[in-house]
Amino acid sequence: MSCRRCGTCCKKGGPSLHLEDRELVLSGVLPLSSLVTIRKGEWVYDGKTQTIRASETEFVRIQGTGSGWRCLYWDEATRNCTLYADRPIECRALKCWDTREIEAIYDRPRLTRAEILEDVPGWLDLIRTHEKHCSIDRLTRLLLQCGNHLPDAGIEELVAFDGNMRKLTVERSGISPDILPFLYGRALREVIEQIRVANRSLI
Repeated sequence: MSCRRCGTCCKKGGPSLHLEDRELVLSGVLPLSSLVTIRKGEWVYDGKTQTIRASETEFVRIQGTGSGWRCLYWDEATRNCTLYADRPIECRALKCWDTREIEAIYDRPRLTRAEILEDVPGWLDLIRTHEKHCSIDRLTRLLLQCGNHLPDAGIEELVAFDGNMRKLTVERSGISPDILPFLYGRALREVIEQIRVANRSLI
């Protein structure tokens, strides 16, 4: 069998990146503006178990577009991957008619912000500051404690810190706002809704 370019896999979301994909990022083939960081504790779809679960680790993936999180590099009009020649390892391994190779790759180490930014210590310091104040674990604990009694002062404080840090990072460094999803992950207001849906019976 061979790929029919139906786009089903591409429409389910951009691939996660692994250590083997690091050079694609460092060389600029995959610009930081095309990436998003999934932080430890965020709820994600696990393709291997086909369940929604809290991520045990941080990892970086290609951003999606539209309500269905279609991969940024999938061209619906031509039914082509616009990154095909330089596609990440997960895309190279994925064969919808035989998932053994992609399942084996799921267990390989995934790329993190630290591995991409190891030569840019200033950015890593910013990330550490953001994680210290706005960790997903801390946010989840507050949401579970307050239940449906929103707004909660502690949660609003985290959301405000997250928003202000993103704004100041752009203003003081001059970077494009498009890089913020990679640098700090998804905005906390978006993550809050994600956590509430995943824990509907508890929150």
